[in-house]
Amino acid sequence: MNKISIEINNLSKEYKNIKAVKNINFKIQKGSIVGLLGPNGCGKSTTIGMMLGLIKPSAGSVLINGQNIENENKRINILGKMNFISPYVELPKKLTVEENLKVYGRMYGVKNLNQKILDLMEELNLTEFRKRKTGELSSGQKNRVSLAKSLINDPEILLLDEPTASLDPDVGDYIRTHIESFALNKGTTILLASHNMNEVERLCSEVMMMKSGEIIDKGTCNDLINKHGRKNLEETFLKIVRE
Repeated sequence: MNKISIEINNLSKEYKNIKAVKNINFKIQKGSIVGLLGPNGCGKSTTIGMMLGLIKPSAGSVLINGQNIENENKRINILGKMNFISPYVELPKKLTVEENLKVYGRMYGVKNLNQKILDLMEELNLTEFRKRKTGELSSGQKNRVSLAKSLINDPEILLLDEPTASLDPDVGDYIRTHIESFALNKGTTILLASHNMNEVERLCSEVMMMKSGEIIDKGTCNDLINKHGRKNLEETFLKIVRE
């Protein structure tokens, strides 16, 4: 049985002679949480976009459970087992929380959808906002709705692009705790792109450091900290991106 959920082979993306992602390679084991770290503009979001089939690679391949995301005949089946959060993708503002979750639940063909939505809203403290338009919510509330959307299909693979960006510490901790619990209970494979080093240290079994479109180092948090002779992951990150 194949234990690799995600396999990235020689993946590259070029925009008008600007190489956003340069020939990267990595594998992520089923059920693991792996961090993807790097400064703004280093290629993290582009990489995630290619993994979701939203951006066509200039070269290389993305294999999800051994199947190429570029395969038109397999793509719907592959994407049905995935989901994501990104601060750059907002939910429809004029739909209520409940309407948004119904739309995405139907897109994924979720069975017993009404009950699933009720369960998610209860778990994420969204019940009192169910009839509120998403555009009227605070950033923390919107983030919880986005998390509910990303879990609506009980994904096997979850791609998280800055899931707690711009949130106060309490809401951020709440989101991290829920992600941690969900992954543990469901055995979900997660790729987490984040600038929050405490978040990464808490959640991730392995970390990849990205700079200028390349993955320049990888390992456990402790391995990277020791290798670069720093006290914590934040100091390690700063050393790597400033070299």
